[in-house]
Amino acid sequence: MNSDFVINLMNEAIRLAAFIGLPILLTALVVGVMISIFQAITQIQEMTLTFVPKIVSAAAVLYLLGPWMLDKLMHFANHVFTELLLVK
Repeated sequence: MNSDFVINLMNEAIRLAAFIGLPILLTALVVGVMISIFQAITQIQEMTLTFVPKIVSAAAVLYLLGPWMLDKLMHFANHVFTELLLVK
């Protein structure tokens, strides 16, 4: 195992983490901006109004895309273990 292998593996792991986390983060961002615009228009400054819709939307995205995310993670883990067994 050399440093190029480890660097490549870490690069793949970081890209996968960003790729998997992006849908949840973008959904929370869009919902947060919409709620902020709503609060600015109506002048309602309730703090809990921002958290509940973000959590619900993130949970909905996780429910819908969870199998896809799990498949990507399992494929990556399988790839890592296979590469580790081949490199000695």
